[in-house]
Amino acid sequence: MKPIIGITCFMREAQYGNWIRHAAILPSAYVSMVDKAGGVPMIIPPAGDMTSLLESIDGLIVSGGPDISPASYNEEPGPMTTEFYPEQDYSEMGLIEEALERDLPLLGICRGMQILSVAHGGKMHQHLDTTPGHEGHGGSFKVNSLHHQGVSDAGSLEISARAEHDGLIEGVERRDKQFCIGVQWHPERKGHDLLFSALIKAARG
Repeated sequence: MKPIIGITCFMREAQYGNWIRHAAILPSAYVSMVDKAGGVPMIIPPAGDMTSLLESIDGLIVSGGPDISPASYNEEPGPMTTEFYPEQDYSEMGLIEEALERDLPLLGICRGMQILSVAHGGKMHQHLDTTPGHEGHGGSFKVNSLHHQGVSDAGSLEISARAEHDGLIEGVERRDKQFCIGVQWHPERKGHDLLFSALIKAARG
């Protein structure tokens, strides 16, 4: 049987058809990549404590999205940190902590890597363009890394990748788990199959 992969999404005002409604939304590339890698995607909205769903899935992707509330890493919002949703932070932090406890294969992408780092005691650069040494981060490299925020401290996570030109943390992992990787870039946008295939392989057990 194909493993079921939960993918977190976010809730925003969105336009579809002739309607503008508050909706649970996720870029379809996540769904396509999980399907292509041999998994069954299941979208998980930030609707409070969602940890009971972990009984029904074989792996978890924490997707990209808005900024993390600075309160999560004991800071006040900077002038460029204006859109954040504490309820999403709460829901995803709960999923991450429980997934790690269960040793469920976990892949964090962009915001997913950031909140994985915060869950391990890490901190954020709230705006890279005003962070010395990181001004203008996000040109064209081997990965598509164009971001407003970045991890400044990965906490207890092992740093496995950095940007060549400014040293920004681009990849983190926990080797004591069967599969726990976070990446700052968006592999779903570039069709980088390797991470998704590795997640599915781990989810098959």
